[in-house]
Amino acid sequence: MPRGAGTGLSGGANAVDGAIVLSFEDMSRIVHIDTAERPAVVQPGMVNDDLRAACAEHGFRYPPDPASSPWSTIGGNAATDAGGMHCVKYDVTLDYVLGLEVVNGLGEVVSLGRRTAKGVAGYGVAGLMVGAEGTLGLITEITVRPRPARPQEMAGYFSSVVAAGEAMIAVTVSGVIPSALELVDRHSLAAVDTWKRMGLSADADVVLLGRVDAPGAEGDKELGSAVLGVHHAVKAALDPHGILNPGKVLGMAWSSPPGEGDAPRA
Repeated sequence: MPRGAGTGLSGGANAVDGAIVLSFEDMSRIVHIDTAERPAVVQPGMVNDDLRAACAEHGFRYPPDPASSPWSTIGGNAATDAGGMHCVKYDVTLDYVLGLEVVNGLGEVVSLGRRTAKGVAGYGVAGLMVGAEGTLGLITEITVRPRPARPQEMAGYFSSVVAAGEAMIAVTVSGVIPSALELVDRHSLAAVDTWKRMGLSADADVVLLGRVDAPGAEGDKELGSAVLGVHHAVKAALDPHGILNPGKVLGMAWSSPPGEGDAPRA
């Protein structure tokens, strides 16, 4: 039974009587990052956030971000086809796996998929392995494809979930597809305050967090459209709490790896 960090909620890494558990915890190295075509080759024990930080050093971004990203491994993410907040725009782990090295049931080491930006020859067996939870073989190396990105973020304070929901609709109607859009209600804000002591629940009942990551002028345009949509929703709801871009909220919301993203903007 393969085991990474054991963070999966489905219990796939839990051993049964008589099982042999094979831990990939020590196989945590980045084999190679191709700065030209962008593929990154990593071992299965590589922690998600560590990979994202390494990609950020080269101006890239690895979008799959499960809630367990500070601890979960890329091998486990691939085995369970993990998603995260950014999967609404950028899909899940399967869409970023280019190739795999696998040990099959016969003990053979098999290379599946590719390491190039484009590859259409042969069967898509690598995709079959993603989400199989180790039942088809043991993943010993993974090739993923990060994206170029320059994330920009915004936040809005609201006095009700309804008003924040209207703002979410307004962002969608504006034509912008944010890479992440998260509504945090007062109960969650209170939990964060208990944990981080940031005083968020004293400032608002609901916080709406948004991120766009198109590069250059296109990213500025997307952020502007999203902010405008929130402004219109605030005005329509006559919500006095619609204050955009409070920096401390963004610090709570997005745990970006070092070097990833710009300062919050409105």
